[in-house]
Amino acid sequence: MLSKSTLTYVQFLCFVTRTIAAFDMSSNQNLAVYWGQNSYGAVNPDNTAEWQQPISYYCDDTIIDTFPIAFLDEFYSTDNLPSIDLANASSRTNLLNCSFLASGIETCQAAGKIVTISLGGATGSNGFANDTEAAAYAQTIWDLFLGGSSSTRPFGSAILDGIDMDIEGGSQTGFVSFLSALRTLMDGGSKPYYITAAPQCPYPDAYIGTTLNEFGFDAVYVQFYNNYCGLTNYNNPNAWDFATWDNWAHTVSPNPNVKVYIGAPASSSAAGSGYVSPSTFTTIIQGTMAEYSSFGGVMLWDASQAYANDRYDISVKDALLGGTSSPPPTTTTITTTATPTTTTTTSPITTTTSTSTISSPSPTTTSGTISCAGVAAWQSGVAYVGGDGVTYDGDLWTAKWWSESDVPGGASGDWANSGVCA
Repeated sequence: MLSKSTLTYVQFLCFVTRTIAAFDMSSNQNLAVYWGQNSYGAVNPDNTAEWQQPISYYCDDTIIDTFPIAFLDEFYSTDNLPSIDLANASSRTNLLNCSFLASGIETCQAAGKIVTISLGGATGSNGFANDTEAAAYAQTIWDLFLGGSSSTRPFGSAILDGIDMDIEGGSQTGFVSFLSALRTLMDGGSKPYYITAAPQCPYPDAYIGTTLNEFGFDAVYVQFYNNYCGLTNYNNPNAWDFATWDNWAHTVSPNPNVKVYIGAPASSSAAGSGYVSPSTFTTIIQGTMAEYSSFGGVMLWDASQAYANDRYDISVKDALLGGTSSPPPTTTTITTTATPTTTTTTSPITTTTSTSTISSPSPTTTSGTISCAGVAAWQSGVAYVGGDGVTYDGDLWTAKWWSESDVPGGASGDWANSGVCA
């Protein structure tokens, strides 16, 4: 017979087990935080005490719900297998020596969190030659990371919970075929799997916008930083465009239940622009949650930055738990034309195109003034990716694609003029 103290302890353990909630994609209080790139360590090389820790370190509490592992940065590397780069967590590898991460991943999953693999990144080399190649690659990802089987399992026994598409360059050829084939495999799996994307806030995203319109993602982690539409311009209706993404969720996305997250830097050193204080972010989170029914939560870049910044993730989770429910969705009509068209109303600007690629080599100009607060000046020698915002010669400019040393407004046509800085 158990003693009273032993029985109490057993009852406590049962209570703890019962209170671990399963991940709920339909919630509007989720917090996704990227892990893998040691962002804090990259900009603070001497303060090793604050560098990225093993993934299980971040799963000791109920703050973070989702961990996209960053990054699977090359689709085809040695032996046509992908490669992954996890900064200080593991040497850059062609998938042969990261099985030691399995126990940490499984610890997080046992705590009710989901762990996914993020494909791409700012320096990623990813893409397909055609739909056939793309569909076949779905089996590769399924076998290596998800519910399939392979002699090469980069994370050993750990079965990840899905993938994230953080595509910041290249062509979208084959993406829909790849994701559709992967979804079919997921639907036949033994547990729920999820597919997310991390577009930049200018709508439509230059590198995954068409794919977002043709495939039903479960959630999008919109990067509201390093751009004119970032968090620092929340009070500017001509810049902050969550309303546009909410409208996309309800009227364009093939998944009518897709969730839109506010993507944010977890500290001032995590991004070039877009960081806001915990109090300011709380106002933004709760206001957005109350107004838009597609709101699904917040994404932070990244875990190391959040923890080094006085646990910025805790203030974000507190804001999410203290927010209010959203009203039923309202529908805004989008006018789609063959060239970028901007419609100005009392709500944020809605910009739509029939394709995410821009063929004209000349700069695109948007009339009117716009706040450029928090946007850095253009610098020669700095590499920019599509969607990055800079100021130059008194105007706000947005990169159409990868660019380095090509002056905004120059003959290369790398930059779109987004308006005169107020």
